[in-house]
Amino acid sequence: MGNWSPFPTQVLVNLLYISEAYWSRYIYSKASVIMPFEHDKSQPAEESSEEPSTAGTSNSVDVSEESLRKRIRQGTPSPHRGNTPQASPPRFVSVDELMDAAKGVTNMALAHEIVIDRDFKIKPMELPQGSLERTVRDIVHKAFWDCLETQFSEDPPVYDHAIILLGEIKEALLSFLLPGHTRLKDQINEVLDLELIKQEAENGALDISKLANFTIGMMGTLCAPARDKEVRNLRDIKEPVPLFRAIFAVLDLMKLDMANFAISSIRPQLMQQSVEYERKKFQDLSEKQPNSLELATNWLQESANDFLAKDSAAASSSSLSPSSVLNYAYIRLLTWDHEHKLFPETLVMDQIRFQEMKLEVSQLTLLGTLLLIIQNSASPGITSHTAFMDRMKSLLKLLLEGVGTLSVNTEEALATVAEKVCVELSSYLSQHGATPFSMEREESLKGQIQTASSPSNQIYRLIESRIQTFLLSYLSAANQRSIPVLPGGLSQIQKELEEMAVKFVRLVNYNKMVFSPYYESILSSILNKQVQP
Repeated sequence: MGNWSPFPTQVLVNLLYISEAYWSRYIYSKASVIMPFEHDKSQPAEESSEEPSTAGTSNSVDVSEESLRKRIRQGTPSPHRGNTPQASPPRFVSVDELMDAAKGVTNMALAHEIVIDRDFKIKPMELPQGSLERTVRDIVHKAFWDCLETQFSEDPPVYDHAIILLGEIKEALLSFLLPGHTRLKDQINEVLDLELIKQEAENGALDISKLANFTIGMMGTLCAPARDKEVRNLRDIKEPVPLFRAIFAVLDLMKLDMANFAISSIRPQLMQQSVEYERKKFQDLSEKQPNSLELATNWLQESANDFLAKDSAAASSSSLSPSSVLNYAYIRLLTWDHEHKLFPETLVMDQIRFQEMKLEVSQLTLLGTLLLIIQNSASPGITSHTAFMDRMKSLLKLLLEGVGTLSVNTEEALATVAEKVCVELSSYLSQHGATPFSMEREESLKGQIQTASSPSNQIYRLIESRIQTFLLSYLSAANQRSIPVLPGGLSQIQKELEEMAVKFVRLVNYNKMVFSPYYESILSSILNKQVQP
């Protein structure tokens, strides 16, 4: 069992279409559309039809549990609600153009996700209990299986629906075969010959159990090793209707296994071609929409203005590097107002990743601020103890979990942090025979902690600025494969900061590779005009 072989590239590509109908649903929920096609008026309907004849399990799928479930939970606001740019009049888009664009978005986003997310995979998705979609699915499935049960219980039995199911089982088994599996293909075609099965049904000679046993045996030959147990369990089911349901449930899992194996197999080839592929797809989409880089141009224009305003030396230099402005523009994305400001078209597929990084930077800034406050407030003898500061860091990370999201009140969280820190400090001082904190000193520490997240807090602003400086240096030094010097005050969060920098640079560098021709053209025009702050 578990005969698992490498796939030819074309077969791998074809297998990806298993998830395409469901992937487009995820794309539209994730980031509206890649181009502003009057989204609210002309968004194509989601594919929601489900064939009851394959109703063993839900056909819905989900992608990478760690990334997608987290993103959906965050409830990202759509950047196209009430903020549609008015600079260009909308143009009418035909249905064919819209569907072509939607397919292009789906394919481009799927390729992008596979390349960017190394853990990307398709997983079964359980519809929420009590949801309309689940209720409708359950009703339709129950009606179908009840009808099949009724047909089997007639005298003589009626096999109309059963033959349809056998046809679908045959199609599924054939889809798992490789080009070299001619013997298995012949066996499937011979045993699951639908014309012969119909004749046997008409003459009362159809043996459903024989066909089911053949199907189970073939599934055991073709399944991944992880499915061996599920396939063996099928032989314990004797009633035909529950057996059919269980067979389709396992076939659905096998389809996902094949798709995920295909994804992992084509990732190396896809990474080699994805840059040109995404660039071409984006070009095709942009040709269907005027001013398709309007938001990206505005983003780079604002970044250039801000960069030149902060760096007067660069503003007066004739050798200003467009790459410096572009790197600075990427840093600005970590403070982007996603709720009220449209995201650049060239980055929209990664908008949620940048939102997550923005939250991560915010939490890291707050952690660094609190650690610095504790260092400054406590005596040097205490803060010089590595074990104590490591313990405080672990405690703070635990108490700050979720801060910055809608589910956690920052003020309440910081009030809890203040109380806990003071308790820990008092306990540590007592254990080491040091002078305890006075009431005034303790209240001062609590006040500093409770205002640590304020934008006007000088320590917070300092840590935030130094984190951005480090990330900018890390981004600029990425091609030299050197790690920049860590700014002062960040040593306590160095590990977390470097891990985030690696993710940030990987994402930015891929975006650069895809869209660098567009950025170079835009920045060349902006800088040649000598933008004034």
